[in-house]
Amino acid sequence: MIHDAFRVFITLHITTGAIGALCFWIPVIGRKGGEKHRFWGKVFTRVLLATGSFALCMSVLTLIDPFATHPHLVGQFDADFIRGIFGWMMLHLAILTLNLTWYGWLCVRHKFDRAAMREWRNVTLQYLLIAAALNCAIQGLLIDQFLMVAISFVGFATAFTNLWFLYKPKAGPKDWLKEHLKALVGSGISVYTAFMAFGSIRILPALALNPIMWAIPLTTGVSIIIWHWWKLDGGYRHYAGLVTRLVRKA
Repeated sequence: MIHDAFRVFITLHITTGAIGALCFWIPVIGRKGGEKHRFWGKVFTRVLLATGSFALCMSVLTLIDPFATHPHLVGQFDADFIRGIFGWMMLHLAILTLNLTWYGWLCVRHKFDRAAMREWRNVTLQYLLIAAALNCAIQGLLIDQFLMVAISFVGFATAFTNLWFLYKPKAGPKDWLKEHLKALVGSGISVYTAFMAFGSIRILPALALNPIMWAIPLTTGVSIIIWHWWKLDGGYRHYAGLVTRLVRKA
């Protein structure tokens, strides 16, 4: 029964995740703020919320019965390893995906109204993510899987920076847009990480814990965030002007 339920969830997870992976590039590359951007942004948000929810269900079933959910790994890894990687770490990443997607959606929906962004689901997701990240790190230490410890810092950084924006005394005029970009690009990172890292376990199991498989989508996503933030801050002209002013004062 658990195996059958897991198969249903993984099919739904792959389907929605694949749609999200394709939709991701339309608002990222296309013109910002237009009708196409808004439409595909909504599609991306909805499928990512579904993807994260299915991953959450998969992680819980794995924690209950790791061998029933991953029979292809029997004889290759023990129960503690499967629970750690595909249970606790996936639980952390599922909550991370839900957190980023919902937070990013509220940033663009409410823009300057941070009080509206502090609705109970958004705030709850921040503290759930902190708890999940802490647990992921502890479980990683218990089974000597330091990748779990490393990935927990992504959860900590996400939750604490989100809370800082939600509660800091005064926000800048473009802060909501920067947070929107950070969050939804972060959701895209989680999709591609899942495909490259977790997906590889079925083809070449050793690749699932290869740092390169985790670094490629993370590096790509962070580069996209930095590029868009740079453009929001005025790009080359802003920094050229800043350097000119500093030289004149010297």
